[in-house]
Amino acid sequence: MLKVSGIDVFYGDLQVLWGVSFDVKEKEILVLVGANGAGKSTTIKTISSLLTPKEGTIEFNDIRLDHLPPHKIIEHGIVHVPEGRHLFTEMTVEENLLMGALHGEAKVRRPETLGYVYGIFSILKERRGQTAGTLSGGEQQMLAIGRGLMSRPKLMMFDEPSLGLAPMLVQLILNLVRRINEEGVTVLLVEQNVMQTLALCDRACVLENGRIVLQGKGQELVGDDHVKKAYLGV
Repeated sequence: MLKVSGIDVFYGDLQVLWGVSFDVKEKEILVLVGANGAGKSTTIKTISSLLTPKEGTIEFNDIRLDHLPPHKIIEHGIVHVPEGRHLFTEMTVEENLLMGALHGEAKVRRPETLGYVYGIFSILKERRGQTAGTLSGGEQQMLAIGRGLMSRPKLMMFDEPSLGLAPMLVQLILNLVRRINEEGVTVLLVEQNVMQTLALCDRACVLENGRIVLQGKGQELVGDDHVKKAYLGV
């Protein structure tokens, strides 16, 4: 479905990704694991065309994406739920949701999709007239996810969706990711909670210093000595 092939990515003169390659299969959950600064968020930003690779290619359903503008990425069915949520804080909950459905089929089917999102997030329906900036952290994350769903994505990319949340809310958000995947959306996930994430995913890639050093099934990597030492403190 998604194929990332040998991408090199720079911030100015500073190279942060070296020959990164992986694929995401339809309807699976693939996780990118790594320490802070390993290149996980940079990888997702590059797929979203917020950054352009100097070398390598990115394909989605056999269509080249790596030189398209970000709005075209969304039109192809890829949604990026960014770290830090990036909501329109002075707009209402419902206005934020509608901003996720401004193109093509998503715009035509906004009423239907809005009902679907409110079915998942009943708290957002209750607070649809409230400004987004007054929501709690967990509610804001739900709103960011709901806004992404409004575009009717084929592939949904989550960048640290549980960052800054209480442990109970972390599990809630990861359960929501699983539910979205079970309803047919392919997921690419960057998440700091390594043990929970590896238990959740189908496959995982381990990034270190801008390079992929391990790939495998999530459960297999939980038992890998390098992963246990580097990320689980074992």
